[in-house]
Amino acid sequence: MTITATTEYEPLTESTAVSLAKNLQFFKEGALLHCREIGDGNLNLVFHIRDENNTGIIIKQALPYAKVVGESWPLTLHRATIEGNYLKNAATLVPNLVPKVYYTNETLAITIMEDLSHLEIVRNGFLDGKDFPLLSKHIGEYLAKTLFYTSDFGLNQQEKKKLQQAFANPELCKITEDLVFTDPFFDSETNEYEPELLGSVEGIWNDAELKLEVAKLKNTFLTSGEALLHGDLHTGSIFANDIDTKVIDPEFAFFGPIGFDIGQFFANILIQAITREGSQRSNVTSHLYQVWEEFTVTFSDLWKTESVEYFTQTPGYLDYILTKVFTDSIGFAGCELIRRTIGLAHVADLDKIKPHERRISVKQQALFLGQTLIKNATNIRNIQDVELLLEK
Repeated sequence: MTITATTEYEPLTESTAVSLAKNLQFFKEGALLHCREIGDGNLNLVFHIRDENNTGIIIKQALPYAKVVGESWPLTLHRATIEGNYLKNAATLVPNLVPKVYYTNETLAITIMEDLSHLEIVRNGFLDGKDFPLLSKHIGEYLAKTLFYTSDFGLNQQEKKKLQQAFANPELCKITEDLVFTDPFFDSETNEYEPELLGSVEGIWNDAELKLEVAKLKNTFLTSGEALLHGDLHTGSIFANDIDTKVIDPEFAFFGPIGFDIGQFFANILIQAITREGSQRSNVTSHLYQVWEEFTVTFSDLWKTESVEYFTQTPGYLDYILTKVFTDSIGFAGCELIRRTIGLAHVADLDKIKPHERRISVKQQALFLGQTLIKNATNIRNIQDVELLLEK
């Protein structure tokens, strides 16, 4: 595939992906290249190309529709530009925690980046019973720095407003607004769940107290542009091993409430914890303590040493912000638990549980925990309170 000024968008194949890599001179002349399409998500094609020396690159291309639905659900290709720009911005803040971006092309909706095949998708590792000892320390640092430095505390307000314009992402935000905050709480045709869960699902739909709290959370998501979010920070968007962690797939990036990214990570750890028992569960829940501790320590240090906002010197203001962020995170985590259980986009952590009876039981626990977190977010003071709820 040769790129010219008149090149138009078309979905890549393994063959044209190799031609593109050659055309852009990512490999030596005459290199023997092997290409495999490895995308397992709904929105993109992902090609892993490597030579005979096992040196590789990743080519990610946005599709103009969601694979889970098909061409009847069109999507903007601009999200590829959002993703590339987010990763470039994050590389200035946490260069060790995101993949290197080598090339972007808005017309083709592609991002060419560092090969991370030496790492493992965290969700897959968890499903195999593995642990990642530095995962939550790294994610806590990632969250603190990417959120602080793009907020009004760490970024000049005028520069922040300019950045907000660059990361307007209405189409992808609409997906989150619908699939996380709306559809699971109503009898929507996008919902998907086992018949045995109908009683629990109808309980959610008929819970006025729950829906009021979700309405508040959705309003916060819609109106609170506190910082530049990843927007989809689940364990399938993180590669890791025992020493390295890389956050990927920020195509949902936009300016929103700081607690949303944290809540997404909380929820995906909780989903995995629900599926385990005893010491295995404790191994997973330890990530909740670690990520929040690292976030608060790093965010607080930046607040004291890097702030551009005069009021950050006001006694009590930092505690107020951290309390608000934690409360928001708990509520958002509850929404994520429910939507991953009965909404359109499920997770393997729950769907691969066997036998069937145990899967239903665990999913009921996930729904109950999600409701409890949402309705009690203001009363949950710390991670220990969350763990106590999980034990119940």
